[in-house]
Amino acid sequence: MRRTALPAALALALATLLSACSLFGARAPAPAPVALNPAAPGPANGQGAAIAALAASLIGTRYEFGGADQSGFDCSGLALYVYERVGISIPRTAAAQQRAALPVAVAQLAPGDLVFFRLRGHHVDHVGVYAGAGRFIHAPHSGVAVASADLSDAYFAQHFAAAGRFGGGALSSP
Repeated sequence: MRRTALPAALALALATLLSACSLFGARAPAPAPVALNPAAPGPANGQGAAIAALAASLIGTRYEFGGADQSGFDCSGLALYVYERVGISIPRTAAAQQRAALPVAVAQLAPGDLVFFRLRGHHVDHVGVYAGAGRFIHAPHSGVAVASADLSDAYFAQHFAAAGRFGGGALSSP
């Protein structure tokens, strides 16, 4: 099979589409999630269910790089938006969110927790809001609206990095 080079304009357009919270790019192996415990307690003060429900209500909203409102979201903007709506302030980027969150074992995931992925290398660069039953809500990448996905999907299992939780009350952004 012979490959031909992409025209420069097409290559630039493709690179732009695959940036940010993209589902494509360099792939670094990560441990697969373990069995989930549906009875695990979630974010403080019962806010987890509200966070997950709000994220689910945004399914279908368009992806927008840097977006953090109902006109469009990127992955970390979606997490920021739903947390702010229940009165919890979290950092803006997926990596900063992961660093600031309290670590949660995958078996203890509860609705409203955040799940983090390494899609393009060794650093966390994608985040989703855990909805329960192994599902999470995320803003995948340009051209794909906010959607639900499954942690057991081979792609996400391979790129899973960590899970985290923010409790009740406002947390300062680093």
